[in-house]
Amino acid sequence: SLSKLQLKTGDLDPRLFSRLRHLQKLDLSDNLLDKFPNSLTLPDLRVLNCNNNKLEDVTALKQFPLLEELTYENNVYLTLNDDYKVMFLLQNLRLLNGKDITKLANHVRRVNSRKLTSKVTAHWEKFFRDQLPEKYTTEQVKTIKKKFLKSVQTNVVYGPSSLSEFTRWRVKMIAEEFLACSLGLELSTDPEPEEKMDESEEESTESPREAAEDVDQVGDFSSYVTVVPSKRKRNHSKTGSGNKKSKSRANAEEEAEDVSAEPLHFLQCHSKGNSREDFKTQLWSCVFEPLLDCGARKDPIVSSSRTVATCGGESVCLIDCETGTVLKKYKVATEEFFSVAWTTLTMVISDSRKKSHNILAAAGRRGIVKLIHVAADFCYGEIKAHKKPIATVCFSPTRETHLFTASYDKRIALWDIGIPDCDYNFKASQLLVLESLSIPLRIALVPAYPDQYLLAGCEGGCFAWNIKLDKEQKSRPFEATFQFPDEDGSVTSSHRVDGLAFLNDDVVVSKSSKPGCIYLWSWSRSFDTKGKGYQRTVAAVILAELEWSTTDLSYLTLSTCPAKDYVFCGDEKGSVWLYHLSNYTTAWSSAKGKRSERRIPPTQILKWPELRANGEQLTEVLINNVVADPTFNYLVVLTSVNITAIWKKS
Repeated sequence: SLSKLQLKTGDLDPRLFSRLRHLQKLDLSDNLLDKFPNSLTLPDLRVLNCNNNKLEDVTALKQFPLLEELTYENNVYLTLNDDYKVMFLLQNLRLLNGKDITKLANHVRRVNSRKLTSKVTAHWEKFFRDQLPEKYTTEQVKTIKKKFLKSVQTNVVYGPSSLSEFTRWRVKMIAEEFLACSLGLELSTDPEPEEKMDESEEESTESPREAAEDVDQVGDFSSYVTVVPSKRKRNHSKTGSGNKKSKSRANAEEEAEDVSAEPLHFLQCHSKGNSREDFKTQLWSCVFEPLLDCGARKDPIVSSSRTVATCGGESVCLIDCETGTVLKKYKVATEEFFSVAWTTLTMVISDSRKKSHNILAAAGRRGIVKLIHVAADFCYGEIKAHKKPIATVCFSPTRETHLFTASYDKRIALWDIGIPDCDYNFKASQLLVLESLSIPLRIALVPAYPDQYLLAGCEGGCFAWNIKLDKEQKSRPFEATFQFPDEDGSVTSSHRVDGLAFLNDDVVVSKSSKPGCIYLWSWSRSFDTKGKGYQRTVAAVILAELEWSTTDLSYLTLSTCPAKDYVFCGDEKGSVWLYHLSNYTTAWSSAKGKRSERRIPPTQILKWPELRANGEQLTEVLINNVVADPTFNYLVVLTSVNITAIWKKS
């Protein structure tokens, strides 16, 4: 027993352990181990206890082939995928975390392996066999192998989405064995740097995911249906750029003009009760996960820079934009989620070592905020924030525990969600209540004053509040309401503002009930921070108008990509309007920056492709939200028909 000794991985000296030839039971529980050294040997080890450590990977356990009993509970980074890996690697394993896994392990080793092997073989036969010439060079072999390994890990899917990491791990292993044994293509398997695949490799070649036979083992993570486009429409651009041709045709035809983005995946992953017939669930909010150093858990295929959280209906999904894989799914049967937001907390889990973890807040119709530690697959708490639905949530960019919730009760509340301890105990407290005259729909913290001013687009106008916490007042009225041009040429402050975001530190982008128009206006020139008193009416200093759809439908919201000077907004016909404004922002930033007299047309309009579900074409698609990652590699489009569309920047 080496329990409770504060042992770290470096303390397990292989020179010592390799001499313990007859050791059968080893207790390493309640230590600080983040991994196992690969050469401990221990050829006769039968029972191993690693509970309450920091383990991030289990593959090194294959060095103990006679292991029969294994426990590693309370290792927060280990997931269901790791359970399946040890079941496959340890042929004699009977008990895992106190449960008899004999039947499931046999299924994993035999049925799962057989099905994956047949899928891998079929993928080679269908797409790659004819690419290898009869007489081939080493370089040709390397190229084919690299393309095949990448393609097969992306396209071969089996079982529920919560096991996608295990499936990719096994598929890579099977593919390498297949190449070595069947074809003699045995080459070094160093991880290759990631690069964009050919379009022929991007689209899944498999039918919608089959259900795993032992799906009850998997818990509340469920499979999803990919809706494959039957035909892609050309993306007509206002600037006249044509659609980019697939690489396979590019050589045969003359080079096509470049296009902003191409469709990559269409996912139906928020279905009520996992029904494939659900094309009614509305999808409302999505936000990209902040970058985090994942250490040993970093997956070569999936990294957080392309991971997005989406919500709609009863579920919140985590999606890898490149592969279209639903990495995780969180469901509350009685909820309808309207908004999600990320924060990164520095948490201490069971020892004095601090580590950064991404936390997802999700809220909706029940007025409750769910707090989810994503890496641990664990919803660790909830805040009963409002008695009416929550329209939107956002975290402070400067104070990671400060969360704003905007509700149908006509209040915006500021919460300190606290930092959970090693047992996930946390204390949330309400710091502030901002009183609104109407329902707040969109909120944004002013980038130049993130701890002092909050802007909200509401059912009855656009308002600003002073949120500085050194003031004693816990409940505050708005400080200013903004006037905008009306349809008849006059000005009004009473209108629905259903789109609101900052393009940079000063330029606000807002969409109101005036059809066919999105306004860009200056925060600093509209709002005098030295002004006194509450409930002032001030004129928004308009910099430009963006040409948009003439629809009078509400709640089709907009977003921005400040690093690239882009504005995005979907419409009532399934199209996405893109505005690239870098040519204008410099002029607007100058003190005498004049208003652009003419409406600015979109740089491009991405048309909705012809999608077929169950043989029928999907029509009447509203785009509720469009969000790009911070560097605009991916564009995630949320619809009114339960489809998440992912576009990739060309």
